[in-house]
Amino acid sequence: MSNRENLVSGLFWQFGERFGAQAMSFVISLILARLLIPEDYGLVALLLVFIALANVFVTSSFGSALIQKKNADELDFSSVFYFNVAFSLILFGIVYACAPAIAVYYHSPLVVPTLRVLALRIPLIAVSNVQHAYVSKHMMFKKYFFSTLAGTLVSGVVGIALAYLGFGVWALVVNYLVHTVMDICVLFFTVKWRPKWMFSWQRLQHLIGYGWKMVAAGFLEVGYNELRTLIIGKVYSSGDLAYYNKGESFPRLVIDTINTSISGVLFPAMSREQDNREAIRAMVKRGIKTSTYLLTPLLVGMAMVAKPFVVLLLTEKWLPCVPYLQVFCFVYILIPLQTINIQTIKSTGRSDFYLILQTVKKVVSVAALLLVMHKGVMMISIVVLIIAILEFFINTYPNYILIGYGPLKQLQDVMPNLLLSTVMGGAVYLTGYLPLPVLPLLCIQILVGLGVYGGVSVLFRMESYTFSKEVIKQFVARKQI
Repeated sequence: MSNRENLVSGLFWQFGERFGAQAMSFVISLILARLLIPEDYGLVALLLVFIALANVFVTSSFGSALIQKKNADELDFSSVFYFNVAFSLILFGIVYACAPAIAVYYHSPLVVPTLRVLALRIPLIAVSNVQHAYVSKHMMFKKYFFSTLAGTLVSGVVGIALAYLGFGVWALVVNYLVHTVMDICVLFFTVKWRPKWMFSWQRLQHLIGYGWKMVAAGFLEVGYNELRTLIIGKVYSSGDLAYYNKGESFPRLVIDTINTSISGVLFPAMSREQDNREAIRAMVKRGIKTSTYLLTPLLVGMAMVAKPFVVLLLTEKWLPCVPYLQVFCFVYILIPLQTINIQTIKSTGRSDFYLILQTVKKVVSVAALLLVMHKGVMMISIVVLIIAILEFFINTYPNYILIGYGPLKQLQDVMPNLLLSTVMGGAVYLTGYLPLPVLPLLCIQILVGLGVYGGVSVLFRMESYTFSKEVIKQFVARKQI
């Protein structure tokens, strides 16, 4: 199978996995939001910060290094597996020991038992990280489809059952743990790779040369993202944190479906072509055009229907999350552009560029957050939007040097999609003035959005629409042979 066919097939299975998982996660989150109180979500969001920071060390280094290395073999994978597991157990011990101090700082005794149990995800993710690297390296994305869907479904059922029985915050804790365990189990039975009884410190040292920069950059990225949670959790109430996180979660569900699919497939595909500048530029250009065509109208439309959307699905107790939802819809429009540019830098082996970029961006971003941390949660959200715009230009500049595809050319390529989404958003917004109950109003707004966006795409034969249609036709035709 050619690299282009691998890319198309990989995109199909990655998108199917993301769409299925996010659809199930969406339904599960709605049920849990109705059963639990916002404060439960706020506490778990706070705990996940510390787990995410610890997991950077086991997910951002060797996994990416294994994918990027052209001739990675069994000795590389096994060495990384044993090192990851051993190191993750040390990290688990650190989090376990720090739990009482964190509980005192946030004035919440419940932090101790919940954080210690949730920290079990650290060694579990260390195991799954190598499995995922093997799947990505060999572009076996069909395996992701089954592991993710099984994990989401089983963990969701368990979480809902516990929430219904009155276990409160523990329903969310167990939900996260079961999801990770199921992911490992399904990949264990569907992927033939097993760690061999072999280990090479020399191989690890070679991978560390690439991986340590990824760890440092990943820590900066996660640290910045989670700093907002830490600030809101400390300066404001757990309820404020819950509304902020819930508002961010809906646009994040949308972007994870498309953005993760494209970036997850592009990185290994571009790594294979890392010496071919023209091939990488073509992949980046196509990824940016297609992702903005699919993603932008979804996020713009969600921002326009935010209030009836939240009332209908979450009830009025979650209405304070609406303004955060709207702001983050526009933040996440820029994420695919940033992600694809970053994957380009990583695939060419320039982890040094990546680290420099992340350092510059996060120093500026943290300084901006600290300046407005006492000016309200909404001001924090607006600063995040401003920073996202700035980061787009910072992320795209290195690719002007590496592949000759900088910010101005990228903006020129995505402008038709942005303009069409703006027109569609205006039509949806104006439809919102119809004097109708919430459900029929929301349905009409969605239909108007689909009609305007799809109709203009067909009428003007937009390039991204034509490409997407051809890809689907080719994939279906190949499956029928």
